[in-house]
Amino acid sequence: MDEYAWPSGPEVPAADVVPAGWAATVAALPVGTPVTGEVIGRQPFGVFIRIDGVPNAIALAEITSMPQGMDLPALGAFVEGEVFWHAHNHQVRVRLDEWRAADE
Repeated sequence: MDEYAWPSGPEVPAADVVPAGWAATVAALPVGTPVTGEVIGRQPFGVFIRIDGVPNAIALAEITSMPQGMDLPALGAFVEGEVFWHAHNHQVRVRLDEWRAADE
């Protein structure tokens, strides 16, 4: 299996669903909300996460929030984190708990 993969498969919302439901996503996941989910995509710049309980949302945890020396979570890994931003491209930005713990 390739080290990197874009989100794909039945767990990924259709491209037109995410923008259409953006207002509901932002309302359900305000900044500071703790989230859990599964890593469904992995790229050199971060991981994409399907957020539990919010099926039309995709989160991105970017390496800019990752402490040096840590590795990206693997595809299929279950992660926990906190919403810290809502991006213009309909992504919920998340900082993973394991990354915050490494900074403390």
